[in-house]
Amino acid sequence: MSQHISPLDGRYYNSVKELSEYFSESALMGYRLKVEIEYLIALGNEKAIKNLPPFSKDEQTRLRKIYHNFNTAGAEKVKKIEATTNHDVKAIEYYIQRKVRKSLHPWIHFALTSEDVNNLSYSLMWQDGLYLVYLPALQSVNKELKKMARKYKNASMLALTHGQPATPTTFGKELAVFCARLNRQIDQIKTHTLLGKFGGATGTWSAQTVAYPKVNWLNFSERFIKKLGLEPNLITTQIEPHDSLAESFHQVVRINSILTDLCRDMWSYISRGIIGQKKVAGEVGSSTMPHKINPIQFENAEGNMGIANALLNHLAAKLPVSRMQRDLTDSTTLRNQGVALGHSYLALHNILKGLSRITINKTQMSKELDNHWEVLSEAVQTILRKTGKQEAYEQLKVLTRGQFINAEAMANFVSGLNIPEEDKKTLLRLTPASYIGLAPKLVDLI
Repeated sequence: MSQHISPLDGRYYNSVKELSEYFSESALMGYRLKVEIEYLIALGNEKAIKNLPPFSKDEQTRLRKIYHNFNTAGAEKVKKIEATTNHDVKAIEYYIQRKVRKSLHPWIHFALTSEDVNNLSYSLMWQDGLYLVYLPALQSVNKELKKMARKYKNASMLALTHGQPATPTTFGKELAVFCARLNRQIDQIKTHTLLGKFGGATGTWSAQTVAYPKVNWLNFSERFIKKLGLEPNLITTQIEPHDSLAESFHQVVRINSILTDLCRDMWSYISRGIIGQKKVAGEVGSSTMPHKINPIQFENAEGNMGIANALLNHLAAKLPVSRMQRDLTDSTTLRNQGVALGHSYLALHNILKGLSRITINKTQMSKELDNHWEVLSEAVQTILRKTGKQEAYEQLKVLTRGQFINAEAMANFVSGLNIPEEDKKTLLRLTPASYIGLAPKLVDLI
C-alpha cells in the first residue's frame, strides 16, 4: 500500500507520472544544477573576467553532464548535504563543488542570491511541464471534441436555457462552442512568455559590479536568461515579481473553468438520457445498484479542476505580493505549482476517458424535440413580425407560454394565419428537429 499523503503520488500516480520529471524535488534540483552550471560556463565565456578562462568544448560537455546525468542517487547526496546546510540552494553549490576541480569552487554561485537560481528554475519547470506534458494532453482533448463535433453536427437536440425548453441546436454545435473557447486559450499559452531575473541580492547587480565594474552585467544577464528560454526582467527586487507566472496560472484556470463547464453539460446530457455511455466489461457502477453506469470520469475531472483552480488562484494572487525587497512566502507557495498542474492534467485524462465512452441516443433526442413543439413559437412570431403583424410576440405567448403544444396544434395555428403563402409553407414544413438554423455550418468554423 502507498504511504503517500497526496493522491497524485498515490492513487493517481500512473495518470500523472509524466509530470514527475518536471515537478519532483529531484527535478527541482536538476533545474537548479542546470542554472548554476550554465552560469559557470557563461562566466568563463565573458572576456572581461580574466580570472576565469573560458572552458573548452570538452570541459563544457563534462560540466553539463553534472545536470544531464543527475539521478536519484545524486538527489540523495544533495539531501544529505542539505541536512547540514539547512539551505537547499547552498546544498546544490556544495554538490557541484564535489564534481569539479577546486580552482572552480569560488566561481560556483558567484555573486548570486538563491532567488537568482530559484526564479529561473521554477519558471523553467513550469514552462517545460506546461508545454511538454500538459499542452499536448489539452490538444488531445480539443482534437477529440472537434472530431465529435463534426460527427454530430447534424444531430438535432433540444436546447435548454434556464433549464427550460428553448430553440433547438445540434450536439455537434454545442461541442464546437467548447472547441472555439479552447482554441483561444491554447493560442494564448503558445504565445505567452515567462520572465526571469538575475540581478543579485536586491536586483542591483551590486556584488557583480564591485567585482567586475567593466562587465556589462545587464547585457550579460539578458543573454543568459534568453539562452535558458525565458525573457529577461531587469527591474526587480530580490525576487522576480512572478507576474508572468501568475498570467500563465490564470490561463490554466480559464481552461479548467471551460472544461468544468463541459463536464457539467455532459453530466446533464447523460442525466437527460440524450447521451449514453458505452459499457465496460467487468466495471461496476454502484456497489448496490447493478444497472448503474455513472459519469464518473466527468465528475472526477470536475473535482480535480476545482482543486487545481483553488491552488492556481492562490498562487496567482500570492506570488506577486512580497514584503519590500522580499519575504519567503513565495518559496513554500511555489512548490505547489506542480500539484496544481498535476490535478489539471489528471482532469484532462479523465475527460478523454469520458469522451471515449460517449454515444448519442437519437431516439431520446427525437422524443424530447417532439414533445416540445412550442419551441417553434420563436420562428412563428418572427415571421409574423416580418410581415408587419402587430403584437406577434403576444399572440404566440398566449398560445404557448406554459402550454403543451404538439405538431397538430402548431399546424392548426399556422394554417389560420393571414400571411403570405410562401411563409406559411415554410412554417408548416418546420419541425423542432429541423429548426437548427446554421448550427451545422458553425461546426465547420472550428
